[in-house]
Amino acid sequence: MKKNRPIHYHVYVILLEDEVKHIAKVRQLNPGQDTNKPCVYVGMTGLNPHERLTHHLAGHKASKFAKRYGIRLMPELYEGINPLTYDEAIVAEAGLARRLRAEGYTVVGGH
Repeated sequence: MKKNRPIHYHVYVILLEDEVKHIAKVRQLNPGQDTNKPCVYVGMTGLNPHERLTHHLAGHKASKFAKRYGIRLMPELYEGINPLTYDEAIVAEAGLARRLRAEGYTVVGGH
């Protein structure tokens, strides 16, 4: 019998500076980007998303994009998703990144 995992994981979205849109690797990952939509980082965490943002900005286990270009959380893009189990969060993170990319957002993260 599989042990139940705690339901305390969160998927979150960080607004990034527009400068990220001009990085060749990022453009390559987002061929359908709408330059009128923001660039975002999609992640998952066992922490509160606000606490995780603070960690990114401080460089603690940080995405290089979130650390260097992070501005603020965009809860309007992930409200109603959380909290999740670990397994659910992995699926939700990837799904949210795909959905936002399909809508024209420039997305990094979202493994």
